[in-house]
Amino acid sequence: MPGDFDRGGSLEELEGLRWPAPPADSTPMVRNVYELRRRPVATLEPHELARLIGQDVGLPWLLPLAVEILRDTAPRQGEGGRLDDDLLYAVVTRKPEVWATAPEPARELGETVALLTDVSRYVRRAIDAFLSALPGDDA
Repeated sequence: MPGDFDRGGSLEELEGLRWPAPPADSTPMVRNVYELRRRPVATLEPHELARLIGQDVGLPWLLPLAVEILRDTAPRQGEGGRLDDDLLYAVVTRKPEVWATAPEPARELGETVALLTDVSRYVRRAIDAFLSALPGDDA
């Protein structure tokens, strides 16, 4: 996964791939994903990141950004701060193969979710599955 990248660029620019217009009979979600790929990554809100990540779009750029957002908001969760459960769920439910290509963000996410104390059972199950799929520490 790329480390530093131009967050002012869109996924289309970062990937070097412009998708054609969505099919005329596309669902609103599909049309939204196409539109979000054209926006600068830095302007994407957590719920928009969750939508793209949940569709496995732009993962090399969006997962590290999402982990950063979750890492920054998780400590405040215990103080009544808001953690975006949709973003958290989208991130922790990516396939283990995705995380195998992103060991540093996976490690950071593992540390971040360890701080969370107030999540639904549904999200907790997803977190536990993510943690169990992480490679063990061989040291």
